[in-house]
Amino acid sequence: MKIVLASRNKKKIRELETLLAQSTSMHIEVLSLDDIGYSDEIEEDGTSFSENALIKASVPASLGYIGIADDSGLTVDALNGAPGIYSARYSGEGADDGKNNEKLLSEMWNVPNELRGAGFVSAVACVLPRGMQADIPSEIRAKSREGLDAFVLRGECRGTILHEKHGEGGFGYDPLFYVAEKGKTFAELSAEEKNAISHRGIAMRAFCAAFTAVFQEKTED
Repeated sequence: MKIVLASRNKKKIRELETLLAQSTSMHIEVLSLDDIGYSDEIEEDGTSFSENALIKASVPASLGYIGIADDSGLTVDALNGAPGIYSARYSGEGADDGKNNEKLLSEMWNVPNELRGAGFVSAVACVLPRGMQADIPSEIRAKSREGLDAFVLRGECRGTILHEKHGEGGFGYDPLFYVAEKGKTFAELSAEEKNAISHRGIAMRAFCAAFTAVFQEKTED
C-alpha cells in the first residue's frame, strides 16, 4: 500500500514508515509531496489544528492517494489558547524560534506561576481519495472541505511556561515548556524521552493504531 504524507520532510517520512511498520503487518510505502510531483505550497487557512491537518492531507487525496498530514502548536491558557495554529509565525513577519520565544515571554511577563499552564497539541489526519470506502469509527470520523471521508487523531502534552529558557535541545517553544513529571523542559529531554510523552508522539501512535484498524481490516475482507 502506498500513502502520501503531505510533507517534504524526510525525517517525518521515515518516522511514519517506522511507526506503521511497528503497528501493522501490511507493507506500507510512505511517499512525500515531492515523490508525487506536487510542488505548490499548501495554504493552511483552517481555524484549528485538525482543520489544517485535513487541508494538507486533502491535497494528495485529491490526486488519488491516501493522504496523511499533521499540524501542531502551543496553546497557552493565560493567552486564551494563543499562539495556537499561529505558533510558527507568532512574532509576525520574519518569525523564528528566538523571536517567537521572546514574544511569548513578553506576553507572559506578569502571569503568576499558578496560571502559566499550557499544552502542546498535535492533530494527525488521514483523507481518503474519492470513491474509496472504509469503516471509520464514529469517534474519529471527519470530512474534508471537499467532502472526502477522513479521520483525525489528536494528542496533547500539558506543561507550564517558564520565565526563562532552559535547555539547548529541541526547537520552537521547547526551552520554555516545562513538564513537571520529568522535571525538565522539552529542550532538556532526550529525543527518546520527548517522543514518549510529546503531543506529536501521542497523536502519531494513536493515528497508526487507528490506521491499522481501518485498513488492515479492509485488506482482509
